[in-house]
Amino acid sequence: MDPHDRLSALPDDIVWIDLIDPTHMDDVYVETLLDISVPTRDELKDIEPSSRLYVEHSAVFMTASLVWKAETKAPMLTDVAFILARNCLLTVRYADPKSFHLFIAALGRVPEDVRTGPLLLAHLLETIADRTAEILESAVARVDRLSTDIFHDREKRRPPKFLEGKLAEIAECHRLVGKVRDSLGSLSRLLTFLMNTPALHEDDSVRNLCNTVVRDVATLSEHASFIAANITFLLDASLGLINVEQNAIIKIFSIASVVFLPPTLVASIYGMNFQFMPELGWAIGYPMALVAMVISAIVPFFFFRLKGWL
Repeated sequence: MDPHDRLSALPDDIVWIDLIDPTHMDDVYVETLLDISVPTRDELKDIEPSSRLYVEHSAVFMTASLVWKAETKAPMLTDVAFILARNCLLTVRYADPKSFHLFIAALGRVPEDVRTGPLLLAHLLETIADRTAEILESAVARVDRLSTDIFHDREKRRPPKFLEGKLAEIAECHRLVGKVRDSLGSLSRLLTFLMNTPALHEDDSVRNLCNTVVRDVATLSEHASFIAANITFLLDASLGLINVEQNAIIKIFSIASVVFLPPTLVASIYGMNFQFMPELGWAIGYPMALVAMVISAIVPFFFFRLKGWL
């Protein structure tokens, strides 16, 4: 922020201040405007509830973890601070989750004459919940696609290491859903704390909207747990199918070794070169040995087929 453009006092029509990767000077300036202490990056990382949810000098401080980079192979969680002070909403973040872009795009739906800090916070939390639902929908689509790839068309020959490649995709889905579950847990704690603050008891519309968001978060948490269970099933099934394929390969080698064991025995007997072996003097001894080896290989083969082992 340009120092020449800074205000000496906060106007009444400013109800939301969004700090994105703020500098120390930005923190000091906002602290002067709102008469509060802006949490730093390190303070946002604290996991103790007392450090993430508290009231100080009539200002409500809340921190939640939001999913970031959900469309990539390495989704992350970023901590965002939501502060209600002087009827103004202050958000402090060091990342750019998509939910904030969606909220800004839909901000025009909230009439200017009724905009307050608590109302904007309620709408922002609603947008975050909607964005989380979209992430879960994309995770469900990926899980369904993985299930189709793993279980359908098993009669067709698959490329080498096909299932091993699917394990990597399953791990990506598991990581994403895990991040979503952590985010929903932090949002649930934030909403529980927010519902008990005096700021929500002054406006019925804000309280009703927050109640809706609470129900949405609870439903999404259950849905995320269901998806996580499906991912665990896919992981176990994939590992089981890999074991089945490996066992089938070992089975082929085992049967091949048993089938060729009798011909090897015949060849070993007539390769001992003892002096007194009547068959060595036969004119048809060599072809008879070959026939004996072929028959000794065919008989075990058809025996295995009859037993259903092949």
